Amino acid sequence: MKLGMFTSCLHDRDIDGVLDVAVDHGVTSLELNSGGFFPPYHLHPEALLVSEHAREEFLGKLAARGQTLTALNNSGNPLHPDREVGPRHAEELRRAIDLASLLGVPVVVAQSGAPGAEPVSTVPSWVVSPWDSAYSDVLDYQWSLAVPFWKATTAYAADKGVKLAIEMHPHQLVYNPPTLMRLIDAVGLDNIGMEMDPSHLFWQGIDPVGTIERFGERVFISAAKDTAIYPENLQVNGFLNNAWRRHEGEGRLGIGGRYSVNDYPENPSYEFVAIGRGQSVEFWGRWLKALHDVNPDIAVNIEHEDPHLGRIEGLEISCKALRDGAALHGLEFS
Repeated sequence: MKLGMFTSCLHDRDIDGVLDVAVDHGVTSLELNSGGFFPPYHLHPEALLVSEHAREEFLGKLAARGQTLTALNNSGNPLHPDREVGPRHAEELRRAIDLASLLGVPVVVAQSGAPGAEPVSTVPSWVVSPWDSAYSDVLDYQWSLAVPFWKATTAYAADKGVKLAIEMHPHQLVYNPPTLMRLIDAVGLDNIGMEMDPSHLFWQGIDPVGTIERFGERVFISAAKDTAIYPENLQVNGFLNNAWRRHEGEGRLGIGGRYSVNDYPENPSYEFVAIGRGQSVEFWGRWLKALHDVNPDIAVNIEHEDPHLGRIEGLEISCKALRDGAALHGLEFS
């Protein structure tokens, strides 16, 4: 297994600064943004797509510091009904596939997308509990858009020798194991599978280890991100809490068009935290063992989103917890 990092948390540094951090922390795998919700902070797709020399120079720089580019991350909403967002995200996903193929990167991480509720919609709709048939109608419509898009996109990636790892992300059509399996079965190709990010599974009450065991070789890559659950808030608000707050001031994080990321509720039921600040080291050991069993060469890339820790501090804590967990099962990172 390789231990690495998803570099979006270091968006304040250039690629040389990212490589310095990677070397300092002894990690050997990098996952870089390539578009979608967030810009390509640490690579220049336009130049890399057209210049073999630029690609050789870029990969040489990584190799000289002992790093392997294990994935391009293109998380976004390619099915977004807003014309300023959906078509751009879809085009950037295709561009990421092209770039991954040219760079020899095996995996592109993506999200399924979420269409609107009907053809005239301009904003996405996320249906999680279709109690009445109106919501079943919405899901039927959304899947009628998602399946052809992903059949075509996955076939395109297959022709390029690239695997698509879908993150199960709330607010997307695919957000849990059953919806991911539905997409995989509908597409019917071997190069679509899972990015194992346990953080979104924890607060849905889903067992990440069991999920790895069920999907087996369809687990293409993994994001290492923890979730802290706050029982005192959970008992009052539940997990499906609509008290998230608009971030209107400095530091507003745009994700395409007129849209931006909200802030946690004042009393959240959960937060994403550094590895070991939510689940025990013993859990992370079992999780790594399960990953190793299905894919001994898998890349485990830390995704640091802990709001209470600095960028470097969070990476340090996560690296230590993962190494301690691996040691419990005699596992080593290459």
